[in-house]
Amino acid sequence: MTINLKRLKAERIASGMTQDEVAHRMGWKTRTPYAKRENGIVSIGADELAQITLIFGLPMEKITIFFDNDVPEMEQSLA
Repeated sequence: MTINLKRLKAERIASGMTQDEVAHRMGWKTRTPYAKRENGIVSIGADELAQITLIFGLPMEKITIFFDNDVPEMEQSLA
């Protein structure tokens, strides 16, 4: 599974927040740490993703919307 960064950005925009606002709510002084995560430069930790989910006003059960299931389909075996 991977984090869908486009969905992360879309949810931030849908919540009406800027990267700067999210960063400050995360406790960071500048937007840079959040921007690096949203742009895939730095990996997002599980605790960070949980906090971001709540910042966006989503219930914790919705955290799964940020994941893509990138497991390749198994080829059917020829019998």
